[in-house]
This record gives sequence, structure tokens and C-alpha cells, in this order.
Amino acid sequence: MGDTAVKKRIFSGIQPSGELTLGSYMGAIRNWNALQSEYDCVYCIVDLHAITVRQDPAQLRRRCLTQLAQYLACGLDPEKCILFVQSHVPEHAELSWILGCHTQFGELSRMTQFKQKSQQHADNITAGLFTYPVLMAADILLYQADAVPVGADQKQHVELCRDIAQRFNGVYGDVFTLPEPLIPKVGARIMSLNNPANKMSKSDPEGCVNLLDKPEDIRRKFKRAVTDSETSVRYDPEAKPGVSNLLSIYSAASGKSVAEAEAEFSGQGYGVFKNAVGEAVVELFRPIREESERLLSDKAYLEGIYRQGAERARAVAIRTLRKVHRKVGFLSR
Repeated sequence: MGDTAVKKRIFSGIQPSGELTLGSYMGAIRNWNALQSEYDCVYCIVDLHAITVRQDPAQLRRRCLTQLAQYLACGLDPEKCILFVQSHVPEHAELSWILGCHTQFGELSRMTQFKQKSQQHADNITAGLFTYPVLMAADILLYQADAVPVGADQKQHVELCRDIAQRFNGVYGDVFTLPEPLIPKVGARIMSLNNPANKMSKSDPEGCVNLLDKPEDIRRKFKRAVTDSETSVRYDPEAKPGVSNLLSIYSAASGKSVAEAEAEFSGQGYGVFKNAVGEAVVELFRPIREESERLLSDKAYLEGIYRQGAERARAVAIRTLRKVHRKVGFLSR
């Protein structure tokens, strides 16, 4: 245990609001994997965040379990990191309330994601959608995380988290570690196969490849991927967004550089190229899909993992929350 004391801590989580996608694998989970040996990692299935949009209860339960199986199948090791479900650690919701009392209304109304999601779900703009970044701050601060691996689109939430922590520390003394956003140096931004101007998203099923998609479905989606009216396979995100996206995916799936991929498909035409990208993704995901299916057939094992993960997470969370209670003036329990 000697070396874990000096390791910096990381917190990150993904919502179980749909299948894990090629985008979430390339952008997040593959990086989480690499960080396990370097950092003290806390990885969460953020089901409290998922309910800002109404979910089907049975489906949400199934997705949480499936996501845990996929985390494990992608190489996250419960011996090396803490893996748990957010709602199993009640301290998240409790700290969120306390931090909400130290967050300004104006700060939340300026959040880009709130503005976007309010437009997408105009008929269901809830208080939860508005205060979502406060819960995100609680997730991070509860574990005294030094860093948060995020995409560039989530950087604003980490900055708000730092602002809340600084404000709290300013009033009550040194309570929270100020987290830094950890934006991966590598990790291509994966765009929709249908519309390469948009990020790959679960809300566009045909433009999105999921970790558990059958090989024939993956091949079909790549065959139909949008390219352009030229025939040359070259990387130019401005002029050739579709082809450039496919090159990024091929490079990430095959381990070859974009320049090597360009050379490989020089003069080949798009048909050959799209088939090869599809095949590279099929082979990348094959072991993940097979291992996920094996794990999902052993519900007792998965339950053991998330119960043990929640116990380990709570041991850390309770220490932080006790300190917060004392600072704000609550009677000790």
C-alpha cells in the first residue's frame, strides 16, 4: 500500500443513459485504463445524473449492470481502481445540497450544457437539469480528486467545481482539494458517421457505433458512413470531415498513425477504405463484447464488484462529508 499514498487521485464517471459508444471508448474509457497504474482512480456509473432526463426504470437498472460489465471488459480492474454506482453512495446527493447553498444562480444559468439541454428537452426543464453541475462538483470534491479526465466540452463544469471549492474553502478553511481538468493529449474526438459535423451520440443510432453492436451492424454502419464526392483518402477536417473522421477512427482502432493510414489507402477508393475501418472496429470490440456477455451471465459476480466498490467509495466519501458537516456547523451524528 506504500505507493498509493503518493499517487494523485482521479474521479470520472459516465451516465448509464444508453449504450457505451465508440466515442466514449476512444475519448474516455481507453484513457481511464491507461491512468489506472499511474493514479488512484475512482470511476463511477453516474445514475443520479442520468435521471435529469426521464428514464425507463427497468432499462436504467439493466444499463447500469451492462455498463459495469463493459468497464470490466475494457480492462478496468477493481483491484487497481474503485468502480461503483453513484446512487449507492448517498454522500453524493448530500454534499450536492450543501454545495448548492454555496453556488450562485447566475453561475448555473451560464452553463453551456444547460442551455443546450434546455432546448433539446424544452418540455421537461427540471431543477435537476439546472443544478446538475453542482452534483458533478460534489462527485469530484467528495473524493478530494486532484484531476478529472474530461473532454474539452466538460471543462466548464470542472472550472465551476473549482470556483465552488475555492468559495467554500475561503469561508471555512482548507476543506477541498482543487481539481485540475485532465484533457487527454491523445484521443480523437469521434464524430457521427451520418453527420461528421456532430459528435458521435447515442441520440443518432445510425451514426453511432456501440461497444456491444454485432459485427454485421458495425460493418453496415461504416458502409453507409458519409464521405464526399472525391475519391482520395486524406486527412483534411475542414474540406473532408467524413473521411477525416474515418481516418481518426481507423488510426485509433488499428494503432497506425493517420499518415500510415493515408498511405495504406492511397488510390484505393472509399469502398475499400470504409470496409477496412469497419473491420478494424469489429476486431477492436470483439473481445470486449464477448467478455461483457460472459460477465453479464454472472450477475452475482457483478453485484459483488459494485457492492465492494460502494463500500470503498463510501469510506473516502464519509471522511470528506464529516469534515464538511463540522465546518458548516452541523451537530455530529
